This record gives sequence, structure tokens and C-alpha cells, in this order.
Amino acid sequence: MKIRIQGNSVRYRLTRSEVESLKKDGYYKEQTAFNGKSFIYAVAAKENITGLQAEFKGDTITLLLPKNESLKWPDSEQVGYENKMVLNDGQVLNLLLEKDFVCLDERVEDQSDNYPNPKATTK
Repeated sequence: MKIRIQGNSVRYRLTRSEVESLKKDGYYKEQTAFNGKSFIYAVAAKENITGLQAEFKGDTITLLLPKNESLKWPDSEQVGYENKMVLNDGQVLNLLLEKDFVCLDERVEDQSDNYPNPKATTK
């Protein structure tokens, strides 16, 4: 899972196996270690919500996806989910949860678990 944070915007990108784990377990997380502390980022399926939401508790940012969407997402053509969450102070937090596609340019990272890029041309 990749996370990108810029201003009031949070975007997660999940590989095929991560999307499947979310469907199966209702939860997927990763963490980055910092000398005795960890920054945790997670995605969780949640009942009784209608759109993508987020929460920040302790050292963890969790994107919350409606449970019914988490169950059908792996087998659908839907690339992702987006929402603008209004915070208690009136600010807006932009949320985006996407399937991670193979990059069109050369990358050093392992992309074998990424979704095929629909913009890739076959020869």
C-alpha cells in the first residue's frame, strides 16, 4: 500500500492482494518505523457509512470504506473511491482510495502485484 499526503489530501493505492485482504479480513495496514515509534496507515471496511471517511487516532491514519463496497471492489472495474470529508472545524479533507496500476514508465520497484494499466498498449 502506498500513501500520499499533501495538504488536506490523503490518497492510498492498494495492490491486488491488498484489495483482496481488505475484502477477506475487513482491514489492511502497513507501518513505517521511527526509532521506537511507528506511523501506521490502514484501510478498514465499516458498516453503516455511505462514503469514504478517515480517522486519525494515536499514530494511525485509517481510511474507512463502506463494508458493501469492500466486498465487491476486487471483482469490479471500479478504480477507486473519493470523498470530501468536512471536518469539525469546517475544513475539507480530500480522500482517495485507488487500485494501484503498473506504471507506464520504467520503475525499480516490484509491480508484479499491481493491476494492469488500462493505458498500456499491447504489441
